[in-house]
Amino acid sequence: MEVFRQGYEEFAHIPSVEVKDISGCGLAGIINTDGSLVGGAKIADAIQIMHDRGNGLGAGFAAYGIYPEFKDFYALHLMYDDEKAREETEEILEKRVTIEQRGGIPTRHIGRKRPFFFVYFVKPRAQKSIVEAEEYGEEKKDEFIVRMCMKINRGVKGSFVISSGKNMGVFKGIGFPEEIANLFRIDEYEAFCWTAHNRFPTNTPGWWGGAHPFCLLDWTVVHNGEISSYGTNKRYLEMYGYRCTQLTDTEVIAYLLDLLARRHKLPLEMVAACFAPPLWEEIENMDEDKKQFYQKLRMIYGSCMLNGPFSILVGFKGGLVGLNDRIKLRPLMVGKKEKTWYMASEEAAVKHICPNPDKIWAPKAGEPVIVRLEKDAYRELYGKSEERI
Repeated sequence: MEVFRQGYEEFAHIPSVEVKDISGCGLAGIINTDGSLVGGAKIADAIQIMHDRGNGLGAGFAAYGIYPEFKDFYALHLMYDDEKAREETEEILEKRVTIEQRGGIPTRHIGRKRPFFFVYFVKPRAQKSIVEAEEYGEEKKDEFIVRMCMKINRGVKGSFVISSGKNMGVFKGIGFPEEIANLFRIDEYEAFCWTAHNRFPTNTPGWWGGAHPFCLLDWTVVHNGEISSYGTNKRYLEMYGYRCTQLTDTEVIAYLLDLLARRHKLPLEMVAACFAPPLWEEIENMDEDKKQFYQKLRMIYGSCMLNGPFSILVGFKGGLVGLNDRIKLRPLMVGKKEKTWYMASEEAAVKHICPNPDKIWAPKAGEPVIVRLEKDAYRELYGKSEERI
C-alpha cells in the first residue's frame, strides 16, 4: 500500500520529524454522560495544545454518536489506495452484507497525495440468502463483522477498514492533528464522546492506516507508550482468529478488548486488571480472597498483560476508559465538570477546553477510570437498554 506508507519522505520538510522523540504522544478525550453532543472543534483544540508531543506523521480522532440516522447499522469507514482496491472490497461487501447507503467520507482538499475514504452503512446477511440475518443474535452479527474486516485488511491489497462500529467512526492519517481535523472536517461533526491522538506508532512505519485510533467494532484505542509484550499478545490473539495487519503494537489492545469484553464477557474493571495487574509481590500481601483472585487472573490471562510504558484511552459505545501502566511511566490526567469528563496527557489540555473543572487529578498507576453513559442516554443513542459493559 504505497500511498498509505508515505511518511518520512513526504514530511521531511517538517523540523520536528528530524529528531525522533520516543517519549512523545498526546492523548485527549471528552465524554458527556447524559449523551449531549459536543462539536469536534473542542477535541481538536484539546489535542492541538499538545503540539510538541506530536511529530506530523500521524493523528486521528474517534467520534461516537455521529450517525444517529443509521444507528442500527454498522458504519464501515474504508480507506483505499486505488480504484481496484475499492472494487475488490465492494465485491466482498456485496456478497456478505446489505448496504443501506454508501458514499465518500466528506473531506477538504489538502494539496497532497492521500488515500480516498468511503463509508458504508451495512447489516450482515444470512449466507446463501439475500434476506437480512435478523435471526442472528447481536453477538453473531458482531462476530460476522469482525471476520469480514479481518478478511479485507488481510486479503485486499490497498484496502483498509478504519472503523466498524455502530453510530461511530474513526478519522485518521498522516499529519498533525490540525491537518487531519481539517482534512476530515472534524469541526462539522458532533459526538457525545471523542478521543484524539497526535502521533504515529513509535517503532513502526508512519502510514495512513498506522495512525491512532485503532478500532474494532465500537472499541477504539489511543495509546501513549510502547507495548513490549506485543509478540505474546499477538500470538494469544491469533489462537482466537484475530490477525494483526496494521504494523503497530497498539493494534493488539483493540483486539484484546474485543476478545475479553465482548467474547469472554469480562467487565471492564476486570479487563483493566488483565492489562495492568498488580505486581506479584503486591498480590502476596493481599488478603486471601483477593490474593486468589489475582493469582488466577494472572495465570489465566497472563498473555493479555500489557508490558511496557503506556497510558491509553478506550472509547466504546457505552463510555470512556482511561488506564495507566502498573508503575505509571506515561502521564494521564482526568478532569470533571458536572456531567462532562475530560482525559488527556497533560493538565493544560484539560484546562484549555475546561478552564474551571470541578475536579482534576492524576489516576493512580494501574487503576482505571471508567466513565459510563447514563442509561437513558444509552437508550436514546442506541435504541435499546442492553448492558453497557
